[in-house]
Amino acid sequence: MGDLKSPTLIYLKGFLFLVLGLFAAGILLAKVGSIQVALLLGIVIWSFCRAYYFVFYVIQHYVDPQYKFAGIGSFLAYLWGKRNPKTTPSK
Repeated sequence: MGDLKSPTLIYLKGFLFLVLGLFAAGILLAKVGSIQVALLLGIVIWSFCRAYYFVFYVIQHYVDPQYKFAGIGSFLAYLWGKRNPKTTPSK
């Protein structure tokens, strides 16, 4: 499967992720019905959003502008390569 290029489909995909997240959060809160769970869920969502921003923006723009991340697996391989000098190509 190739890259998604249609702006309409990209927006649709983002909207579907939002709907799925709201649906899952709604079911979880309806099942538990606790303000504590609602607050913890909010913290979890915010934390993962910040971690995603860190991996795909901060590292690329402030730590290593030469590296372009393709996903979480790419980021983990990048970290492994930085710690294992044998896998880092010579300049």
